[in-house]
Amino acid sequence: IMIDDEYEDSIVGTPQGGNLSPLLANIMLNELDKEMEKRGLNFVRYADDCIIMVGSEMSANRVMRNISRFIEEKLGLKVNMTKSKVDRPSGLKYLGFGFYFDSRAHQFKAKPHAKSVAKFKKRMKELTCRSWGVSNSCKVEKLNQLIRGWINYFKIGSMKTLCKELDSRIRYRLRMCIWKQWKTPQNREKNLVKLGIDRNTARRVAYTGKRIAYVCNKGAVNVAISNKRLASFGLISMLDYYTEKCVTC
Repeated sequence: IMIDDEYEDSIVGTPQGGNLSPLLANIMLNELDKEMEKRGLNFVRYADDCIIMVGSEMSANRVMRNISRFIEEKLGLKVNMTKSKVDRPSGLKYLGFGFYFDSRAHQFKAKPHAKSVAKFKKRMKELTCRSWGVSNSCKVEKLNQLIRGWINYFKIGSMKTLCKELDSRIRYRLRMCIWKQWKTPQNREKNLVKLGIDRNTARRVAYTGKRIAYVCNKGAVNVAISNKRLASFGLISMLDYYTEKCVTC
């Protein structure tokens, strides 16, 4: 393995996140798949992450004991008991997904897990940081890459409401970036007028002493830097892209 540009011998296991790790897991756990199929269990597995679905907590505890014993005694692998648990679907996190019960469809459905959403928001904040010294067009390009990648991964999940919320948050933060880029009150007034705001309102907003976050949250700035203008600037809508790419399971 390579550590700090130098090669070192790996004594046990493979590096976390390495390309070899899921391949070796599939080779080693092929026998586990056959064992679970032989027992008639409903399961899903990706590399070393596995969910087994049963009808009751008692069955779940029994299956967990038997499968853990099979993995450790027959395959010679160690089960990570801190990550293994018996739980309802709503308490699970699997490959970044969470699960909820759809009362209309009378079934559980997938959605991005709260931790995955928090990670997206953190990255989005980094890309829309007002002190980041790159152009707004560069920020939009990076945001579009983040949005496309995230939607393409989570497109099997239900998240229309989430996409609307994130769209609103992204546009709000971009407005703050643009407002800061205009810098002086004179320049802000001139740009607001250019974008269709009457001069008196533009002057009042441009010379206000209120914080950027307050000014960009409503009023003239929202009208001037509208959703349509941000779209023409190149920003893609999460909701539109999700609607185009979503896959119903």
